[in-house]
Amino acid sequence: MSFDTHLTEDARLVILRELAKQTDNRLNETILTAVLDTFGHRRSREWVRTQLRVLADIGAVTITEVGSIMIAELRRAGQDHVDRRTILEGVARPSLVA
Repeated sequence: MSFDTHLTEDARLVILRELAKQTDNRLNETILTAVLDTFGHRRSREWVRTQLRVLADIGAVTITEVGSIMIAELRRAGQDHVDRRTILEGVARPSLVA
């Protein structure tokens, strides 16, 4: 696995974990971009949007667009990955200690 792939898979896990922390399991792309930056993933908004689309394609999130903003909502498959019940291809595995 290339280092870039490793970073991308880790960023997707960060997104899923952050969504799982929310009361309604939802966040918009602007907040997710800031969260990723906090975890050392300094990427463009378009890159974050691409990752949200990938997560939607594998059934981990649902995306709603409001105006020009994407809102991601965690789905059962995404929560199951965060909880280590299943493994989603293309997303880093969560560690045993959260």
